[in-house]
Amino acid sequence: MIRAALLCLLLATPATAQDLPALPLADHPQWQAVGRLNTKGYNRRGMCSGALIAPDTVLTAAHCLAGPGGTPERAENLHFVAGWLGGEYAGESAVVGYELHPEAYDNLHLDIEHDLALVTLAKPLDIAPLHIGSSFAPPFALIGYHDHRPHRLSARFDCAGHTDHALLRIACPVRPGNSGGPVLSGGPGTWEVTAVVTAYAQGDTLAVPVDEWVRARLLRGAPYTSD
Repeated sequence: MIRAALLCLLLATPATAQDLPALPLADHPQWQAVGRLNTKGYNRRGMCSGALIAPDTVLTAAHCLAGPGGTPERAENLHFVAGWLGGEYAGESAVVGYELHPEAYDNLHLDIEHDLALVTLAKPLDIAPLHIGSSFAPPFALIGYHDHRPHRLSARFDCAGHTDHALLRIACPVRPGNSGGPVLSGGPGTWEVTAVVTAYAQGDTLAVPVDEWVRARLLRGAPYTSD
């Protein structure tokens, strides 16, 4: 019942969504852990957002790793670029593999409530990863790349929000490309990743809370802080 209701919300998405505003250039250095997860293949290219949560591990959305027809994308078609800014970047790596949340798909049908994935990079990046947290209190922040501004980070740090069944409903808009990007809470100086952008619904953003599956798979020494 929950899944069906959410799909109805997605189908009702207005065509005139507002964009996340551009992140000021002076603020880019502190968000270099956020990057573009690029997909290439025969006669096609794609893009999602993602965030480093360990030097060689990117948290993103499971649906970002679906290839043509919903089949799993080949790891060799994926590439992560951290801190992408108009042709410059803080770090980059090929992808050697990824793992989808075990409940993300059922017979190729996405369960939006578990739309999470961890991507393993071919090499660790010398960039401070974002911390994983478990607080779901506003204000929330959204940060990532979208189709109207693919070469520069866009962000909001003042979003209201609340839980909606197993998801978070954030009162800020997103666009294609923002999928997989981090949702943060905690406020300036204490921002932590608590969810992942999965969809746009009637002017709001739907996000999947980070769960124990993600925490259990973080590498030893990854910056997870329990609350």
